[in-house]
Amino acid sequence: MISFLRGNVKKFLFDPKRIILLVNDVGYEIYIPEYLSDILIENGIEENSYVGLEIYYHVTERQPKPLLVGFLNSQDKDFFEQLIQVEGIGPVKAANSLVFPINNIAHAIESEDFTLLEQMPGIGSRAAQKIVATLKGKVLDKTLNYELNNNKTKISDSVFEDSKSALVGLGYRSNEAINEINTAVANINNLDKLTVEILLREVFRKNRKQ
Repeated sequence: MISFLRGNVKKFLFDPKRIILLVNDVGYEIYIPEYLSDILIENGIEENSYVGLEIYYHVTERQPKPLLVGFLNSQDKDFFEQLIQVEGIGPVKAANSLVFPINNIAHAIESEDFTLLEQMPGIGSRAAQKIVATLKGKVLDKTLNYELNNNKTKISDSVFEDSKSALVGLGYRSNEAINEINTAVANINNLDKLTVEILLREVFRKNRKQ
């Protein structure tokens, strides 16, 4: 079974979104959820870019053609595996429905935010109710970064974007830079006087302790 692949993007495919990932001269067709597609675009991933993905591998007697779905990390993959346990939601529907970040969806499940869940493609009112009934209380660990990921609204766009650009310039991927900024912001009391220098200093201070 395939659980992780690293290689060069040979081609982007659409409707549904997929990539052909070339690994040791073998091309793997991998479904890419919408939220992950957005992350790849943010990070400037294009044809010939080198990427590594956690892989969900699915094959059954009824569906003998292997289905591969890619994820940025094992936590997102774990959530996907929980989601497909919900009655009526198979791997393809689940992959196509993930248009929001996983922690936002998990937060919606735990808070019974049916409005957000019903905005997911293929997820109507009945499916949203089944998702909450099946998963509420089981995805709390996926909501830990929800508040942090909404810290962008607490600081100016210029400070956020300039700090993000600085970290990307130092080798961070875009999503890693955002996580570092959100974590740092949560540890800073006076956000009214926050500058790029103060924010980056907090990022580096935290990392020195690790």
